[in-house]
Amino acid sequence: MSDSSPLPPVRLHPEAELARAALSTPVLSRAALLARWAGPGTRVDAGGGLVEEQLPAAAELLGLSGDDAAADASAAWRVAVDTGLVEIVDEEAGTVAAGEDLALLTGGSPHDVLTVWLSALETVVADATVPDLDGLAEALEQGGEVDFSSLDWDPQAEAEFLDGVLGNLYLLTVSEDGSAGGPVPLPALAASVLIPGDMAEPTNDVLQQVSDAMMRLDDQFRMLEPAGLVEYEPVDEALMADADEEPAAPVDDTDVSRYGMVRLTPLGAYGLRARLLEAGFRAPAVGELADKGADVLLDATARFGQAAARAETEQWLVRRESLAAARELLAAARGADAGAPLRRLRCQQALSLVGPEAEPALREVLDDPELGGLARVWLSERGALEVPAPSPDLVFWLTIDTVAAQLAAEGNSDELQSLVEGLAEQHSGFFAAAWRVEHPATADVLEAMGRLHPDKKVAKEARKAAFKARSQQAG
Repeated sequence: MSDSSPLPPVRLHPEAELARAALSTPVLSRAALLARWAGPGTRVDAGGGLVEEQLPAAAELLGLSGDDAAADASAAWRVAVDTGLVEIVDEEAGTVAAGEDLALLTGGSPHDVLTVWLSALETVVADATVPDLDGLAEALEQGGEVDFSSLDWDPQAEAEFLDGVLGNLYLLTVSEDGSAGGPVPLPALAASVLIPGDMAEPTNDVLQQVSDAMMRLDDQFRMLEPAGLVEYEPVDEALMADADEEPAAPVDDTDVSRYGMVRLTPLGAYGLRARLLEAGFRAPAVGELADKGADVLLDATARFGQAAARAETEQWLVRRESLAAARELLAAARGADAGAPLRRLRCQQALSLVGPEAEPALREVLDDPELGGLARVWLSERGALEVPAPSPDLVFWLTIDTVAAQLAAEGNSDELQSLVEGLAEQHSGFFAAAWRVEHPATADVLEAMGRLHPDKKVAKEARKAAFKARSQQAG
């Protein structure tokens, strides 16, 4: 995943809703309970963890029981310390007090709450990359320092692997149209990180790596679920049984959910986006352009899916009076650069959302060579009177501009191929006239038409016209 190109835009839930979700997560709610419980008699060890004799009381407070109760209470305490809900008053004496950030959970803004939750999430993600603690303790006992090779654990590699998995989960969840997706099978998620894109058939060695990674991820997602990052359906225990053991009940080998299913929650989408931004990725969110200029809006939404672009534009328009917004959009749509056709397409789509009060702005550009075509389309669609007919030159210019925009938005799509076929069929002599159009993208558009048209004769005409257009531009 490259940090140079923007990720698909995500539609985030309101911060107030996300903050309520964060407060209800086991990870944050347990840490808050322990922070309020801590008092003058609470003692911590040199590492800031609760002393062993106080863990049973902490576990009881949290309603924890069973073999893992003490370990879970210790983990909750560590989150409380890491997030600033608890502060170490005297390291030598091991005394603590409620931290300043504890008050943010009840008296702070939703953003304050989410900031505390993000700190808790970082602690949980870091813990998820640590191997079995028993093995770690043994490694420490043998010499006072951790021998990572004996644990078969590379901390940096493990952290990078989990970051890659979470990044791909974000990509697989956030669609091009900015909406949340469904659950992702754990094998597909592991494979997305480990199998190279150019590998047609994974080798047995790679498949074994995927299988091993699934088992690690199963443990890690079990840890991440209480943080509110994901909803997780674990790997079926029967799959981990010894091969010579008989299953307790018949199993369906075709049921992919048995191999683990993970869904990114709305809170998780917020959290992963924050982590991606911190790592330097461009991770847009629908609505963040509402206070920007029309030039920024059109440039940014040029890379969005259609539904996300519409949602972003609707939020931008809400803050503006229709006539002024239309004038600003039209001014931003001008240009002869490579991105201009797609800007004009996004402008046309944005103008479709404004009311009839914007009509004066469209009439003002009827004689504009770049905007006159889309202005006529807008006015005609609304049944406006006295709309001048476009000249043949304007019709051809608008056609080239439209195809150039579609090429930039979709590439060689089926929809564009249908458009190309329709143009060649409906306009006899199209290519004889089209190569003369004074538009920066004329040659590129005609070359694309030559690639896309299924009729070899028509395709050849398009390529000849493209050659003439290039010669004219060079001259």
